[in-house]
Amino acid sequence: MILNHLWGLYAHPKEEWQDIEKRHESLSHSLTHILIIALIPSLTSYYSAAHLGWSIGVGDLIKLTHESAMMMSIAMYFALIAGVVALAYLIQWMATTFDAKPTFTQSLELAAYTATPLFMVGFAALYPVLWFVMLVGLAGLTYSVYLLYSGTPIIMHIPEEKGFIYASSVVTCGLVLLVVIMAASVILWSMGIGPQYMAG
Repeated sequence: MILNHLWGLYAHPKEEWQDIEKRHESLSHSLTHILIIALIPSLTSYYSAAHLGWSIGVGDLIKLTHESAMMMSIAMYFALIAGVVALAYLIQWMATTFDAKPTFTQSLELAAYTATPLFMVGFAALYPVLWFVMLVGLAGLTYSVYLLYSGTPIIMHIPEEKGFIYASSVVTCGLVLLVVIMAASVILWSMGIGPQYMAG
């Protein structure tokens, strides 16, 4: 099953990481997991932006045109996938510093399953109130970081002390990737490829 590790990562994460390490599914399995799970924030963001409208505090709800919401959702979908794959490359690239020699499949497994709670935050967009989504997003980010710290020593076959430093390096790289994606969004917006709002 494509999402067979999903419940385990929430219910008993360390045991589930050990199960992932034993099985080591194919590269296509990890990619399929990412392709499916990335649909959650993309589809819910489209629905909330085009149909529900976002509340950012005072004032009217903010809605996008259907075409604009669709384009932004598609862009988000591919950016999320690209971000996870790029993180997997960074995980593999940094591994030699920590005396680990993971395959790209192992690195992608770590990146994909670590990112899963963040992608699941997409469900919060069905209640598109900014403070609520940010609160759920913070919880998702916290759990993703926890999964990374608990999974790195198991997947990479390194001691927990090294795993902590390795995972901290991955978190730093992940934040840099996030800044790059945000900067790319700002550049695209400045070129006129931005959201189109519905007239109130």
